[in-house]
Amino acid sequence: MIRAASFLDGQLLIAMPGMEDERFARSVVYICAHSSDGAMGIIVNKPVDDISFPDLLEQLEIVSGDDEIRLPPKAKTMRVHRGGPVETGRGFVLHSDDYRTENATLPIDDGVCLTATIDILRAIVENRGPARALLALGYAGWAPGQLEGEILANGWLTCAADPDLVFDGDLETKYDRALLKLGIAPGMLSRESGHA
Repeated sequence: MIRAASFLDGQLLIAMPGMEDERFARSVVYICAHSSDGAMGIIVNKPVDDISFPDLLEQLEIVSGDDEIRLPPKAKTMRVHRGGPVETGRGFVLHSDDYRTENATLPIDDGVCLTATIDILRAIVENRGPARALLALGYAGWAPGQLEGEILANGWLTCAADPDLVFDGDLETKYDRALLKLGIAPGMLSRESGHA
């Protein structure tokens, strides 16, 4: 559902089965910002398999590799996500609105915020971070009018975001569950698009 302002901040994009861009096949994207200047979102269901959260913390020198890494329970299970193909060396944390960094946290919608500073990673390690968080490397970006064109060309479905779905750690079923939010059984969508 598109809000009255016609912008999709805080909404989910769900890739159609016929998505030709392999980087987005079966992707669920949380839209962080959408305006006449373009759009930015984070893929919430694709893990980065070759780096763990403790490895990333060590690379960023937040923790030392010489010491046994002791993380709070939430941080131990945190996975690194592939947030999109743009700026893949930069980290973004989607999180609940119980954590904010002045001049660095972007409130989005429905209790979800985005922070892209190293301070939030330190806060998570020190158990003073947000209750819910998703760490992504990179983001998905669209030029002005590009996302709207992709939606009109049947590349994406949109629906209201559900924080439980966004932050859920079961990445393997997240795409199918996002479709079910729209009342669509995953096997019922055609790979071919058509126009009436």
